[in-house]
Amino acid sequence: MRRSFITLYALAATALTAVAQPHFTSNTEMYDFGQIEWKRPVTVQYSITNSGNQPLVLTGVEPDCACSVARWTKTPIAPGAKGVVNVTFDAEALGHFNKSVAIYSNAQPHLVYLKFNGEVVREIKDFTKTHPYLIGQIRIDKNSLDFPDVQAGEKPVMHIGVVNLSDRPYEPVLMHLPPYLQTEVKPNVLQKGEKGVITVTLDSERLTDFGLTQASVYLARFAGDKVGDENEIPVSAILLPDFSGMTETEKANAPAINLSIKDIDMSTVLAKKSKARQDIIITNTGRSPLQISKLQVFHPAVGASLKKSVLQPGESTRLRVTVAKRNIGKKRRHLRLLMITNDPMQPKVEINIKAK
Repeated sequence: MRRSFITLYALAATALTAVAQPHFTSNTEMYDFGQIEWKRPVTVQYSITNSGNQPLVLTGVEPDCACSVARWTKTPIAPGAKGVVNVTFDAEALGHFNKSVAIYSNAQPHLVYLKFNGEVVREIKDFTKTHPYLIGQIRIDKNSLDFPDVQAGEKPVMHIGVVNLSDRPYEPVLMHLPPYLQTEVKPNVLQKGEKGVITVTLDSERLTDFGLTQASVYLARFAGDKVGDENEIPVSAILLPDFSGMTETEKANAPAINLSIKDIDMSTVLAKKSKARQDIIITNTGRSPLQISKLQVFHPAVGASLKKSVLQPGESTRLRVTVAKRNIGKKRRHLRLLMITNDPMQPKVEINIKAK
């Protein structure tokens, strides 16, 4: 009887281990750049989702050539949350290319390959695919700047490709820069049909608080241009606490946040009522006090009320989320909450809300 009990216990433990694990999912396995210009670096961003039920850790990213440089989310990615892998490719030769990036993680399998391809040419004449966004007579290759999962001290960089389609010389300028952004433009002046790059650097030490910081910069279409919706480029940055210096003992005794639910569907209730409500139970399953240092709401339709921001080990509290139907609007249906915590495995917790 005792042997049977031990066998059943071992089988149950094995089953739990098999079920409780992170899972690596990418938005794409192959990215096609199309045509890119020789000696003009380009960047692909892979969106990584942890579709498992334990934190996902990207332990290493290795491009298969020295012409590629990678930057990735180094903090643990909570179940249901997203991270990024940015790979910048600087072509050394003309012609078609097929490249791969090795992604190491604590998921099974431990190694996944993501790929990108395209063709390097001396000159691109059709900019509708390479620079799809038109602002006046200027084309750019991205219409937003997102700096996810930044740790204090880091200085991540993003590039905006610019093409001058006007008949006069053009000087690319980003107006209304917040103090945490710096730019460099090469070349300083673009003639008709000429391409350039605006390099945008985020100084994380000048961000004032953890969590999401949002702003807007504006691309000048000509000298003396004004700001408006037509030339707006939204900027977002998420600053996270830095736990890289923690010892293994400190990690073992750290707090751990657990939510009763992370994805909320208010659709059914809002189809009948003007307002919907959902309570989420937050529990500290770790060994030291859990602190929720930031709770952010990004849409006027959403409200959030947290009873306690510091939880002792084993303690729980309630987070009440409300959605007002009249404030949702027609365009912006992606609603979410963001929490910043001192849990080293989940410093960022996102709660997604469906309200269609």
